[in-house]
Amino acid sequence: MSGFPDGPIWLIGCGNMAGAMLRRWLSEGLDPAQVTVITRSGTRAPGGVRSLTALPTDERPATLMLGFKPQQLDDIAPTLSHLRPRLLLSILAGVEERALAERIPADAVVRMMPNLPVAIGQGVTALFTRSNDPAVRTAAEALARPLGLAPWIEDEGQFDAVTALAGCGPAFVFRFIDSIAQAGVALGLDPDLARQLALATVDGAGAMAIGADASPAVLADRVASPGGSTREGLNVLDAGDALQRLMADTLAASERRNREMAAAARR
Repeated sequence: MSGFPDGPIWLIGCGNMAGAMLRRWLSEGLDPAQVTVITRSGTRAPGGVRSLTALPTDERPATLMLGFKPQQLDDIAPTLSHLRPRLLLSILAGVEERALAERIPADAVVRMMPNLPVAIGQGVTALFTRSNDPAVRTAAEALARPLGLAPWIEDEGQFDAVTALAGCGPAFVFRFIDSIAQAGVALGLDPDLARQLALATVDGAGAMAIGADASPAVLADRVASPGGSTREGLNVLDAGDALQRLMADTLAASERRNREMAAAARR
């Protein structure tokens, strides 16, 4: 695909998220020969991609992506400070653009916050940069759009909240699916059947909500006939705003942790 940025692309770390992104890019036409993955083990790269355990000494990347754990930044950043890529991409949760720019000089820095469905091109990858160069945004979008929705966040202060909702959100949805299935088992359903029903229900409801002309809150009320079984169940979820309060507390905890990691990276 010609839309991908030109030049060598290096990934420092290739865990679950970075690996999912890379595999999606490759499936969308990124040339494997353009990519180098550098990890401690040298074993995480997809087939056809060069995998190393140390930085090449006589090469430089055009695009450098940080795909390791945020807590490793101060250990790894000094080894990268001489590379000076055109574009530095970071998927490190809670690490602000300024902290990245201070540690790893680059022509431009873009924060990317993907979630796991990027692996199938149905994810969300929030983007932030301080650069005013249109070419920087074009290059970042070329990598983010094959992964799914790719909104720009103009206020970096909102990035922790975006991470809590979209970045952490799939894990919360997975837990919700499991909880519905387990509730079905408690009513006497076979576990495999309960899981199939829960997965198909969430899949169909999500697709319907995306294409609907009303908000999810309105759709829920449309499904619930007065005095019916759906309304009786919603009454439990709605009592004292129980579900809303639970999710507000859940996202607040994730956002708080993102802010703690950002504060640690500033030190």
